[in-house]
Amino acid sequence: MTRVTVRRRVRRVTIGGRTARREDLLAGEEPLEVRVGGRSYAVTMRTPGHDVELATGFLVSEGVVTDGAEVAGARYCAGSPRVPGAHTGENTYNVLDVALAAGVRPPDPALAREFFTSSACGLCGKASIDAVFTRSAFDVAGDPVRVDAALLAALPGRLRAGQDVFARTGGLHAAGLFDATTGEALVVREDVGRHNAVDKVVGWAAAAGMLPLRGTVLVVSGRASFELTQKAVMAGVPVLAAVSAPSSLAAELADSAGLTLVGFVRDPTLVVYAGDHRVVEHEARSDRRGDAA
Repeated sequence: MTRVTVRRRVRRVTIGGRTARREDLLAGEEPLEVRVGGRSYAVTMRTPGHDVELATGFLVSEGVVTDGAEVAGARYCAGSPRVPGAHTGENTYNVLDVALAAGVRPPDPALAREFFTSSACGLCGKASIDAVFTRSAFDVAGDPVRVDAALLAALPGRLRAGQDVFARTGGLHAAGLFDATTGEALVVREDVGRHNAVDKVVGWAAAAGMLPLRGTVLVVSGRASFELTQKAVMAGVPVLAAVSAPSSLAAELADSAGLTLVGFVRDPTLVVYAGDHRVVEHEARSDRRGDAA
């Protein structure tokens, strides 16, 4: 069975001090081949766990499905090694075959990504922006939600509180979905890949019948790339908040889609790059009214 964490014997060196040998915990990383109807569609490197959510969220971001009910089921198949190129006869739970519901059109075989991708890679480019609007089923710009700046600034801390495996290994990204009004954490997922963590969140929401994700904030532990912005738009998320910087193409896509994009969210500061109208400052307005009185 695949593992979320792996123990490894290491040597810890302190310059000018003692050298010690001990066991350390590493975040697990293994390939996952996603098949749709028995046909290979994509292979990605991921942290094992919540694989059905990962596959479902990936299919949402690809425009294959728009609701969890469009996924009839999923099952593991034998035959994929933990390390590319290795050959074993055991079921390593690294091949997942997804069955689509009756009437759901399968993905075009010509679009299948039948190669190994790294934990951080994804599609990017000007042409992909048009593809997002062609395939997205949800109107992000029409979401009327507003989020308080102070609440928004506090969300990365709440995300970190839900990162159990990161606390043990220090080697995982995270994505969390929060209620934009209350700040309640709806779900937090971890993975060696930023895009995988987001796919797991979206897959969880799809299975719960929550798409589109109106009235929510998607918080990511790293930077906001074009790919993560694309995934937010495809899931109908109105606000994407990142601990680090966004890319220029991510900001451009957010503008075009009507998504609120916030970066460098580190309490008590944040930077709004797109969709500024959704971020309100209740405390600041209250202070100004007090000064005017």
